[in-house]
Amino acid sequence: MKREDYISWDEYFMGVALLSAQRSKDPNTQVGACIVNREKKIVGVGYNGLPIGLDDNQFPWNREGPFLETKYPYVCHAELNAILNSTVNLKGCSLYVALFPCNECAKAIIQAGITEIVYLSDKYETSDSVVASKKMLIGAKVNLRKLAVSRQEVCLSFLVDS
Repeated sequence: MKREDYISWDEYFMGVALLSAQRSKDPNTQVGACIVNREKKIVGVGYNGLPIGLDDNQFPWNREGPFLETKYPYVCHAELNAILNSTVNLKGCSLYVALFPCNECAKAIIQAGITEIVYLSDKYETSDSVVASKKMLIGAKVNLRKLAVSRQEVCLSFLVDS
């Protein structure tokens, strides 16, 4: 008899996005993204961080202060990294991400041909960035779906039975 307590596809792909977020060096906000094609194959993964080749210790991680002394002009968001890390055509794919995408990521998502965004949180829904993002995504007919989960957590262990 098969197991009955396995995770759903949505939980699996969101779990990959959440696990990817753990690679982020950002001390305040860790976001991961997972792009999945129609055959339920992962075709891109990313997290928020500096572009390749930049030293994480040489750039600021501040949220407040003069623009050039904050993380904002330097960090690539998880969604953009997942798109850039992919080596396949993303037309018709779904993007799983914990935090609803900003307007800059929305542009890249639309240009890449991604047709669905599955997200957990929309905590910045009233910000200009997210309002603009939704306006563009809805205009481009991207399906927006807040993930309703049946479990609060999935525990991972690096210990395996011998």
